Amino acid sequence: MDHALQTTWETYVASWKATTPAEKQALFAASLDENCTYTDPLGVASGWEALAQTMQGFHQQIPGAYFVTERFASHHNVCMAQWKMHDGSGAVMGEGVSFGQYNGQGKLVAMTGFYDTP
Repeated sequence: MDHALQTTWETYVASWKATTPAEKQALFAASLDENCTYTDPLGVASGWEALAQTMQGFHQQIPGAYFVTERFASHHNVCMAQWKMHDGSGAVMGEGVSFGQYNGQGKLVAMTGFYDTP
């Protein structure tokens, strides 16, 4: 397992919890390619601005929610992360798995999440 890829993944995960646009942009700069694509069962976001809007919508639905990686594996610039989603009080609300693809500089270019939808 590549610990640099895991560090990048956890920086990206932290961006979901970031509360200010400046904090989110700094985490994006440290972990994401500017042309990254995020895909989950509810939609697709291409680029930092669209991803930030997706995250904002997520927090409007579930204020204070965040993700905790339970298991991480990587090889050949791809990763798999099993995670749990917690609400603002820390209670587990759901779980899923995400896959990431990294560019040659170790930044995420694609993040794909899988989870049950209501």
